[in-house]
Amino acid sequence: MIREEVLDSFTSKNILVTGGTGLIGRQVVDILGPTGANIKIVSLDKLKINQDIEHVFGDLTDFDFCKVVCSDIDYVFHIAGIGASVKAAKEKIASHFVPMLMMNTNVLEASRLNKVEKVVYTSSVGAYEHAEIFRESEYKLDSIPMDFAGWAKRMAEEQVYAYKVEYGLEGYAVVRPSNVYGPGDNFNPINSLVIPSLIYRIYNKDDPVIIWGDGSAIRDFVYSKDVAEGIIQALYYGTRSGFVNLGSGRPCTIRDLAETLQSFIDFNYVFDSSKTTGASKRIMDISLAKEMIHYDPLTEIEWGLKETWDWYKSHPDEHKVKFNYFDQ
Repeated sequence: MIREEVLDSFTSKNILVTGGTGLIGRQVVDILGPTGANIKIVSLDKLKINQDIEHVFGDLTDFDFCKVVCSDIDYVFHIAGIGASVKAAKEKIASHFVPMLMMNTNVLEASRLNKVEKVVYTSSVGAYEHAEIFRESEYKLDSIPMDFAGWAKRMAEEQVYAYKVEYGLEGYAVVRPSNVYGPGDNFNPINSLVIPSLIYRIYNKDDPVIIWGDGSAIRDFVYSKDVAEGIIQALYYGTRSGFVNLGSGRPCTIRDLAETLQSFIDFNYVFDSSKTTGASKRIMDISLAKEMIHYDPLTEIEWGLKETWDWYKSHPDEHKVKFNYFDQ
């Protein structure tokens, strides 16, 4: 729950939310909408999620566009990114890496040039090197991110750090979310992650639903509204000279995930142990976020999955009007 004084600080502020039609961005918009902030969404998705919010259709890989859209803005929530399954990220490296690198560089530089007061950049767990438990204190600058997408995220983080060193811009914060899920997720079957992929196949009556691996892999699934609250609090409190993790604090195996879905949806599933399980364990330590920005993720996974399932049943075709870099 966000404190009242935090929400009150956004009243009458001009706010830009990149990726505002996406999984996390729409939650930020929903939370900040009632505060009286003047919110502008930038997205390549051809959909309007809130009739009371200004939607700007545009490409953040275009620097001139970024300079215009960041003009007269007080706060920027840079959440736009490119979601990808493990398979898509490995097979279409350039399609994933290059536009992310460009949009991150452009938005941050346009914010600096327009003298935006506060910016929060949404990185990801992929910016870490491989580990079982991710702690901010164990991060090293010379560590190797998990994949090319992680490099793009890491380079944006270093751009933020460079701005602090050279220009003294202390109003720039960074967060690293874990495995985010919720309404508005990417349900495109070609490049969706585990939860939206499962929900898509359950909804479309796959029988059985085939799940890669043996179900033993442990992940940190965190609900999108919890992450949105963490991002808002990170912008308000700041993350000093570093970043904070945004996870659930509750480990969950893939088998637990499937069983939880099966507890309220009638479907069959089998594990295919011939397919890769991925890393055996990836959990985020969120103690620093709790201390520094008063982050408090409350959503239990069963409730979050039910909300996501109910939303998807009402919006099964939304992914078809979302922009997909892998189709370009």
